[in-house]
Formats: sequence, C-alpha cells, structure tokens
Amino acid sequence: MNRVTLTDDLSLSQLVYGMWRIGDDADTSPAHVQAKIEACLDQGITTMDQADIYGAYTAEGILGAALRASPGLRDRIEIVTKCDIIAPIGKYADAACKHYDTSGDHIRAAVDTSLRDMGTDRIDLLLIHRPDPLMDPDDTGAALDALVASGKVRAVGVSNFRPGTWNCCRDRCRPGLSPTRSRCRWPRSSPSPTATWPFISAAATGHGLVAPRRRQPDDRSRPRRGRTGRAGGGIRRGPRGCGGCVPVAPPRDHPAGPGHQFACTDRPDRRCRKVRLDRMQWFRLYQAALGQEVP
Repeated sequence: MNRVTLTDDLSLSQLVYGMWRIGDDADTSPAHVQAKIEACLDQGITTMDQADIYGAYTAEGILGAALRASPGLRDRIEIVTKCDIIAPIGKYADAACKHYDTSGDHIRAAVDTSLRDMGTDRIDLLLIHRPDPLMDPDDTGAALDALVASGKVRAVGVSNFRPGTWNCCRDRCRPGLSPTRSRCRWPRSSPSPTATWPFISAAATGHGLVAPRRRQPDDRSRPRRGRTGRAGGGIRRGPRGCGGCVPVAPPRDHPAGPGHQFACTDRPDRRCRKVRLDRMQWFRLYQAALGQEVP
C-alpha cells in the first residue's frame, strides 16, 4: 500500500477506512470492530477515519471499545478525526439547529472528548470538519498550535474547505495544515458559508440572507414575515417593536467586529437598533435563508 507523508514522522495509508457508518452495523462489539480493522491491516490500510459527529457522536466510542479490548492495536494504526459540527442529535440534542463551532474552547473540549472516547493519548491527524463562516482564524490557529505542542494531536488539517479559507487558516497555524478532503461543492445560487462579512453585509438582500417583505398596493396591514423573519423572531426588534427589522450584520464573536445592525425593510433609510447576535441565532437565520440546514 502506498503511503502519503504529512510530516517527517507521520504518514497515512493511501486508502483509508472510513468509519462514518460503523455504528449502523448490527454488531458493534469490540471483537467485530477489531476484525474489521485487522482485515484492513491485512491489505495495508492502516489509517482509520473518524469524526466526533459520526454515529450521532457514538462512533469514536465504538472504536475506543475495540482499542481497549486489544491494547496493541492502537500502535498499528493512525487515527484521523474531525470536529466543529454541532447537530441536534446525541449529546447535542438540545441544540436549536445544526451549526459549526471553530472557537478555541470548542476545539480543545472536542479533542479531550475524542481522546477519552477512543481511549488513546493522541490523535494522529485532527481536521476541522466544515468551514465555519464565523471562524476567527487567529483563535482557531492558536488552539491547533497548542494541541500539537501538547502532544495530544500530531498534525492538523481541514476538511471540505475552499482554497481561500484553507490559506487563511494555514497562515495562522505554525505546524501547517493538511487539506485532506474537499468533496463539498456549494451551489452558486446559495450564499457561501465561507464568504467574508463585507460581502455578506453588502449582498445580504440579494443573496437571501435578508428576505424583504412585500406589501400589496392595497395592503395596509403589517407585511408578512419571510423565512428569516420567522427565524429571527426571538431576537429583540427595533424601536417600538418595528415589524420590518431584520439583522444584516455579524454576531458578537465574529472577528469582523462588534457592530450588529438591524436594517428596517419598512424604512430602508432608518437603522433601527444595534443588536448582539450569538452564534446560534446567526445560524438559525442562515439556515432560514438557505431553506435547509447546513451540511
């Protein structure tokens, strides 16, 4: 089996065993999982691909049970795992919507959980699973640097990133990044999740992030609320409860800055109120604009 070299002391098999569906097997016992891994090793496949979200956040634990049952097995394989997707399933069942979190705090906590679930002291390659439109590259890069320095992670990379976003992360991460997966392609008709906030703010109404409400010529009632209006219903509105206010600016933790503006679609010349959106509120609005949850 050919090998792919990532660092001076780390290489992966060219073919990788993807464990996305390992929890769907009728038999997830340690012995059965170990037999699968041994079958891979017999063919020179030494790299196991995991992610914290796989199996509704159970797949890493299934692999961990097999590794604990066969202590020598861990040193014969490389483990790749991924983090940053929070979906309203499993341990995150209370999440309001599916979203991404690349904050340093979340990445560090996710790595510690993955190490515990898989019963190992190291992750060979850690990937950021999906591009997060709210990512602060300096915060994310510092967290990845610290994880490599601590020995918990041997190498870091990204998954499904576009080149521009990958370059932005790479420039802020001393160990370098490995772009190992790039399957996702976003339709041109939908807003890019990795777009910069200046673009999103300028093109909001044209790309669906803000859905202007239409009045009929003879309609004197309050305009009907669109998808983003319904999603933003829990966010405090403009002065005197203006029904036409919709958010068009970044949430409070975005590195672009703390200005969070409500624009009034009833009176476009008026800015009703500055607000502070948290990550969940922003993703609820983004999901409403897309008409579906994020991948």
